[in-house]
This record gives sequence, C-alpha cells and structure tokens, in this order.
Amino acid sequence: MAAGGGEDVLRLRELSVVDDGDRVIIGNLQSGRFVAVPLVGGVVVRELQRHGSLAEAEAAAERFAGQPVNVAAFVDRLGQLGFVEHTHPGEEPPQPARTAAIQQRNWLAGPAPEKVAWLFGPAAWAVYAGMLAIAVAILTARPQLMPHPRAVYTLLHAGAGPSLVLLFPCAMLLAAAHEAGHWLAARAAGLTARFGIDHRMYFLVFETDLSQLWALPRRRRFGPLLAGLAVDATVLAILLGIQLTAAEHWWAPPVLAARLTAALAFTEIAAMAWQCLLFLRTDLYGVLVAATGCHNLWRVKTLALRRALHILTPAQAAELATANPRDRAVAAWFRWLWLAGFAAAVAWFAWFYLPIVTHLVAWTGPGLATSPATGRFWLAMACTAVLIWRYGLPAALTLRPVGHAIRHQATRRKRKTARPEPPPAELAE
Repeated sequence: MAAGGGEDVLRLRELSVVDDGDRVIIGNLQSGRFVAVPLVGGVVVRELQRHGSLAEAEAAAERFAGQPVNVAAFVDRLGQLGFVEHTHPGEEPPQPARTAAIQQRNWLAGPAPEKVAWLFGPAAWAVYAGMLAIAVAILTARPQLMPHPRAVYTLLHAGAGPSLVLLFPCAMLLAAAHEAGHWLAARAAGLTARFGIDHRMYFLVFETDLSQLWALPRRRRFGPLLAGLAVDATVLAILLGIQLTAAEHWWAPPVLAARLTAALAFTEIAAMAWQCLLFLRTDLYGVLVAATGCHNLWRVKTLALRRALHILTPAQAAELATANPRDRAVAAWFRWLWLAGFAAAVAWFAWFYLPIVTHLVAWTGPGLATSPATGRFWLAMACTAVLIWRYGLPAALTLRPVGHAIRHQATRRKRKTARPEPPPAELAE
C-alpha cells in the first residue's frame, strides 16, 4: 500500500529497525532482506510501527529533519521491498531469496536461545580464545608438529585414494561442526539461519546464511560470525594436544589414529587459513564488514575497481557517488586486496590442492583400469566420487549461471516483443 493511495493508515510487516552509525538498517527477518536508510527513514518506520498513521509519521519526520519529508515516496519504496503488509486474500508471507547455489528454502530454528546462550557467553569465549592460544603455543614450541599436506594422502599405506575415502567423512563432520557453530550462535542471539552449498572460484564451500544478523546492533554480530572459527580452534587444539602427548611419549596411540589425527589437524589449519582470504567473502570478511561499519562493501568494491580501471558507466558512477561513505573509504583499499587475491588463490592451489589432486589422480587412474571384481576398482570409484564432489561440483556451480544466461538470451530473442520488468529499486545499500 502506498501513501499516495488515499489511505491514512499503513500496516507494515514485522520489521527490525537498528541504528547503525549515520544510517538505520531496516529489514524483514522472514525474507532476509535488509536495507540501510537515512536516520529520518528510521523515524518514519518506528512511527508507523507504533501508530500506523501516515499523517503522524509525516509530522514526526518533519520534526526530526526540520523540513518537509517525502514520506509518500519512501513508503512506496517500502512496498516495493515487500515491507508493507497487504490484505490480498491468500497472500503468503515473503520467502527468503536464495543466497547460495544449493540452499535450504526456509530458516532453521532449533534450540531455544536460552538453552545455547551459555555456549557463547563471556566465559565460553574465554575458553575458545584459550584453545586458540594453546594451538599456537604447541606449534611454536614444537614446529615439527605442523601438519603437512602429505598427512592427507599418506593416511593409509594402500595409497592416496583409500586415504581420501577414509578422510572425507571426517572432514565433512569438521565442516558441519564449523557451520553448526554459526547456527547455534545465531540461535543464542534469538535468530534463525539456513545452510547452503556454493563455490568461491574453485573452492567448494558450505555456508550458513546469517543475513538476519543485520537485525542486531553491530557489536552483537561478531559472535555468530566468529563462532565457526571458535569451533575450529577448539578442535585444532584438541588434535594438536593429542599429537603433543604422543610425541612426549605420555601414551602410544594406534598408528592409524595418530595418522588420522595429523591429517585432521592439517585439514583444520587449512580451513582456518582459508578464512583469512577476505577476497572470497569468508567469515573474516564478514567480521571486516561489521568492524568497519560497511553496509554493501562487495558492491562498492566492484564499482571502485571499475572506476580505477576507467570502465565505470554513468549509472554506476551515480551509484558509487551515493554509496555509504564508509563503504567507499574501505573499498579504496579493499578493491586492491580483492584483485591481489587471485594470486593468493593460485598459491593456495599450488600449496594445498595440487599435491593432493596429483597423488589422487595418480592412484585412481590405474584403479579404474582394473576389473570391477576387485576391491581396488571400487575404492577407485569411491575416490572418483569424492573428487567429483570436491572439485567437479564447484566447476558445475560456476558454469550453471553461464548456462542460465545463455538460455535467458535465447528466450529474449524468441520473445522480442516482451518487455522485461526492471528490478525493484533499493532504498540504499
């Protein structure tokens, strides 16, 4: 419902309104859509939430700004964003938009916040910080315990393929624990989340959609963003502790258990190091956004880089000029970090992926050439399945948007008379 429709009462959906510096972040937790608006926009929304009267909202906005405010246009934008509750029969609440290639449709609730709040209180974070300090101390005091990539493909004497097949479910459990940390921290804050699978360049990533964090004050967003790394640090400290006690001859674990511990430690260190690649929108990228007060750094970074390369269109130049000043300031250096990140991705591939893939392919090829009546053949098949999942799926997810674009262009050529609708306008970042 728009203000210009002659109605004096407007009913908004259940929205969160959070002050964030010189902006107010307004959003719908159900749809996962949030926008940053000027402070006067927060005044309008809060007044509408209290009374629903457009006249009172206009008066409150004028008192705040010291001049007339076009509330009607602002309310029209709220309607375009799905923030206004209509009364059409059978209308369903807005559904969250997809943020990953493969994703849950609905938000996942789970345990009540009070039941998991203790996991993310001050005492718990002190424990997580202590576990990280223990891991660093062990690696500093005993650098020979630093895991090496060979720990992954020499897990079993049978070769790289069986080693990968054994390690794969364990690595998946570690990834699940990382994402569960994000989800439980969101529950502790009274929010819901959802899981998905996507890719970053050639990396296959598991994601927890934490869009609802925008409904929290900035200081409360850090816990859910860092919860995955807290789980990783705890697991790594335990694994390194096992290795240290064995190295000190306090006990003698079975050979397979010792090798599996080393392989999992390497997996955890690699996963934690990966989070430092901010240009891939990792957990620490989210921390950077929260710490700097940015609202749409990724988009502004792209615009700033296009301007530096002299390929910015007039429309993009106008968009960049009206972007959040904090986004523009951080994008001035983050754009170059993002550009340099490709070199880091190549180095990561050479250090982590290439040695493992080389050994796996060398082991798998001969195995597939054997008879299906042998166990070697089926181990090679299992190894191939893991390789396709780990390395083929990112390629498929990368190419899928290209296929969609090609089909879209073909459809447009077939329907030359069709006029595509423009995307809904955003209030701000």
